[in-house]
Amino acid sequence: VPETSGGSEEVDQTQGGDLTFYMITHSDDGPFWSVLKRGAEAAADNVGVELVWQGSNNDPGVQASDIEAAIAAGADGIAASLPSPDQLIPVLQDAVAAGIPVYTIKPGVNDYQDIGAATHIGQTEFIAGQGAGLRYNEAGATKILCGIQEQDNVALGERCDGVADTFDGEVVASFMDLDADQTAQEAAINAALSADPDIDAFQGVGPVITLSGLRAADALGRDLVIGGFDVTPDLLAAIQSGEILFTIDQQQYLQGYLPIILLFLQVTNQNIAGGGLPILTGPGFIDASNADAVVALVDAGTR
Repeated sequence: VPETSGGSEEVDQTQGGDLTFYMITHSDDGPFWSVLKRGAEAAADNVGVELVWQGSNNDPGVQASDIEAAIAAGADGIAASLPSPDQLIPVLQDAVAAGIPVYTIKPGVNDYQDIGAATHIGQTEFIAGQGAGLRYNEAGATKILCGIQEQDNVALGERCDGVADTFDGEVVASFMDLDADQTAQEAAINAALSADPDIDAFQGVGPVITLSGLRAADALGRDLVIGGFDVTPDLLAAIQSGEILFTIDQQQYLQGYLPIILLFLQVTNQNIAGGGLPILTGPGFIDASNADAVVALVDAGTR
């Protein structure tokens, strides 16, 4: 009878030193994306893989080119956001055809299966918007201006559509300039509010534009019910002070962390999570009841 050891064999959990994973996003390197990137970096460190992070500053042409370059470089795995499906689906399908595992993150829940991606990691934007609409009903709002900061990002429109689906009043959705030019963004919101005195609520579909809406309302002396999407220190401070009612949290740290871990497990151990369904990281709501508990985590850079 062969002799066996009474001890368990040690397993090296960081065997990915020869693997290179690409995370290719429409990132503008704002406060939201810095948290997502930090999650990806932590995951890469934990499993010992090389991470190549690429942001396109909301330019789908640049993002598509970055994906093509990752394919040509022989990426071991790709995680990509999908704000502009028409431009990005074909190149991600090329990645799958080349045998590269693909995960979609952030926007992409409606298209990841067409790509052949293993799964999608994010939130269902329409459902998130529906939750916001119900909050405005409770607050007694009657007409919402839903401000959008990325004109070609279909997911942001879905957020406004979700608000309109459950809100009992009227929702006006409009592009209000990019986050990169907050002066122009605030001016656009100011003009929209000035043109319609019946607007009594503002929904920003990102953290920066939400704060632009708050400043525009303050400049006009308008007392609006204001809600946002995503989490930044300034947005949390405005919730704590009572100036903003809520924000919707999609937990972007997880959207950076999970795809790197899942790519590693798929490549090294043939594990695929999700069962063909998306892995949802949101929506969750942060308001006056729980903002204090989240502040320390935001300061640490993980929320």
